[in-house]
Formats: sequence, structure tokens, C-alpha cells
Amino acid sequence: MTPQEVLAAVPQQAPFRFIDRIDAIDGEHIVGGYTFKADEFFYRGHFPGDPVTPGAILAETMAQTGVVALGIYLAAQNLPANELSQWVTFFTECEVEFHLPVMPGDRVTVRGDKLFFRRMKIKSRVELLLPDGRVAAEGTLAGVGVKRGQ
Repeated sequence: MTPQEVLAAVPQQAPFRFIDRIDAIDGEHIVGGYTFKADEFFYRGHFPGDPVTPGAILAETMAQTGVVALGIYLAAQNLPANELSQWVTFFTECEVEFHLPVMPGDRVTVRGDKLFFRRMKIKSRVELLLPDGRVAAEGTLAGVGVKRGQ
């Protein structure tokens, strides 16, 4: 699959889609990212007058790139094209450390390195980088592909 095809296959949609680009992808890693728009729904309450991107949203951003998108790419190597859309990835594990705040307008880069992928389960080491290259968050995330309707 091309990066554009993988991005199109990511099931999360606005207002809960936090991946808007894939810069590189192969069987071992992914580099993608997201630009946090100033009018994102969560900034109204976190924190009024001094908005900061919530850690849960950062973890979701990391998962959508390093687990969901990379998992789609890897699954596509083993599944017929017509079966791929029958699967959805559920987030199962998250161990993340937060180092720096992500502000409205920040264009973050997410790098994910596959730790393992087997039986539709993926585990990745993921970093979320600020526009200046500093690490805002890093950790290990995992998910499992589940066939829809099961």
C-alpha cells in the first residue's frame, strides 16, 4: 500500500482523527503526523485562555500513526485487499511519558518503530516530536486487529 492508501484506510474521522499525513512507511517503521488546529474541540475546555493539547489526545495521535496506520500497512501484506476493510484496530496497551506541551497550531511528527506484529497484534515504540524536533512524548503502544461484527 502507498502512504496515501494507508491514510485513506485509517478508520478514525473528524473530530477524532489525529493523523493527516504519512511521510514514510515500510515493514519496520512509520513517520507521519498531524497539525493541531487552534479550533480543535478540546481546546475550549483544556484550558480556557491557555489551551494545551490533552495527554489523552497525544496518546491517541501516537496510536493512530504508530499502531493503526502501521498495522493497516502490515496487515495489507497478509490479507486480500477486499478483506482489509473488514478489520478494525483496537488500542490495547499504552505506556507513555509526556515531556513537553503541544500547543494549538503545532505540526507534530510521529515516529513509530514496530516491536512486533503477529496474529493481527502490533506493538510499537512511538515518539511524538514538536516542530523543532524535541520529543514531546514517547512510549510503547499496542493494538489488535478485530474483524468487524465479531
